[in-house]
Amino acid sequence: MQTLKIGTRGSPLALAQAHETRARLMKAHGLAEEAFEVVPISTSGDRIQDRPLSEAGGKGLFTKEIEEALLDGRIDIAVHSSKDMPTLLPDGLELSTFLPREDARDAFIGKTVKRIVELPRGARVGSSSLRRQALIRRMRPDLDVVMFRGNVQTRLRKLDEGVAEGTILAYAGLKRLGLESVVTDLMPLDVFPPAPGQGAIGIESRIGDGAVEKMLAAIRDAPTGQALACERAFLAALDGSCRTPIAGHATISGEKLAFAGLIISPDGTESHEVKLDGSAQDAAAIGAEAARTVRAKAGAKFFDGWA
Repeated sequence: MQTLKIGTRGSPLALAQAHETRARLMKAHGLAEEAFEVVPISTSGDRIQDRPLSEAGGKGLFTKEIEEALLDGRIDIAVHSSKDMPTLLPDGLELSTFLPREDARDAFIGKTVKRIVELPRGARVGSSSLRRQALIRRMRPDLDVVMFRGNVQTRLRKLDEGVAEGTILAYAGLKRLGLESVVTDLMPLDVFPPAPGQGAIGIESRIGDGAVEKMLAAIRDAPTGQALACERAFLAALDGSCRTPIAGHATISGEKLAFAGLIISPDGTESHEVKLDGSAQDAAAIGAEAARTVRAKAGAKFFDGWA
């Protein structure tokens, strides 16, 4: 393999994640930057800006064109934000590698106040995530939650333009972009739990590609992989997509795994939580069991209208 082609979305955050992946591969294998080519690919999710992704087709809109390039050999690996990845991947592809996870918390960015609890009644908070919208409504049902689409820079610009008084973004993404200074408050994990996969860079590759597998093995972070196996199993068992407000976060301590999950109605008025722990080796089984537990708590009617 003369040049490893790294596929990614073209947003500044996506490119920063691709560059981090390249830097880790360069260091692990003693290779020069010229041994890699970062290939930006425009996705349907990037182009659709006039409506929520939940109405347009869900998470797959951020991956479809990149996965097509991976399958036909135009790229060798694809670098993704793990929280944007559907639980079902195309035949022949796998999420084979996760880099060490960044801080999984959400960050509040306020223009007139520092914390969401300090906003006046009726203040507008922008978000495109159904999970964040629902959690905001649970915390502050008096606020006006408005749709906020676009990359990080676009959302920050909308904030400056007065479209909303505050917004919530993934702290990990802001850190990777060097934008920690815009954060006015960090949301506690127990109050504002993150999306499954949040903060973790995932690398997708072709199953059976031995040369790529050998390269990626050197940068694979096992604890993050175990945590993500649990979280993605939870999501898969609940049929999670952009149409479903689901939170889930697993932590690894030695050989032990602790998981906390939550499902919440889009209006924030009803939520159900689950906590399970066990061996990190059983990560996927713990995630699936947590989904069955919380589904039983909620009852079948809770899920009506989610599809």
